[in-house]
Amino acid sequence: MTNPKFAFKKFMVFLVCVLLSVGFIATVSAQSIVVNAGASTTQPVVGSTLTVTLTISNVQNLFGIDSTLQWNPSVLTLTNTVLNLGDSHSNGVLHGSNINTDSNTLVTGDIYVQETKVAGSYELVTTSVGASTANFTGSGTIATLTFNVVSAGSAGLTLSTDLSDKPASGSTANFITHQDTASAVTAVTSGSSSPTASPTPTSGTSSTPTSSPVVPEFPSTIIIAVFIAIATAVIVLTVKQSKNKIVSEKLLNIC
Repeated sequence: MTNPKFAFKKFMVFLVCVLLSVGFIATVSAQSIVVNAGASTTQPVVGSTLTVTLTISNVQNLFGIDSTLQWNPSVLTLTNTVLNLGDSHSNGVLHGSNINTDSNTLVTGDIYVQETKVAGSYELVTTSVGASTANFTGSGTIATLTFNVVSAGSAGLTLSTDLSDKPASGSTANFITHQDTASAVTAVTSGSSSPTASPTPTSGTSSTPTSSPVVPEFPSTIIIAVFIAIATAVIVLTVKQSKNKIVSEKLLNIC
């Protein structure tokens, strides 16, 4: 007859391994989505131009974007923006064939775009249109911004983004948990510029979990809490069953 204590230990080891594996996979999935504002150099020279590229990595079921980039207007002046949205771009983001800025004339297949440009800030609101339009999964470039470097100092790049999935019929969209990062850029008056820039985290990630059918995105704290609750319940029930089995066996031996 199998020793109940030994069987219980084997079961608990198996349970812990399963919970840790699932928790690790879910946490990595939720943290792997990154929206980045990457600068062409960390030390642009005053009088030169600076390019900042907005990219997204490892997203799933994306349907809408609301992204705001801010900077120090005494150091940088925005001169041009180029959108990389739709199926016509090999490395583009979102599905659709026509950019439309008029919300009153949208049809299936359009990509709605609203750009707001003020001193020190650029906001892009964009979404695919139509129930039959597919959501976007993968990585790509959202837009490229070009700046004139007008004075020395910190550019103060910060990025804040909301991502949403494709809403089911009759329901609202869910936010997709992700991380926003932006390059740390300091303009200089002389010297050579460095070739690449290192992204740094800026604003916090969106707090509402997505109900994406491919990979659910949940905050890691919720995942851990759920796993602890399940594990505790299973342990209590298993211990009770083991004790009851031992007592029953003792009673049978006495009889």
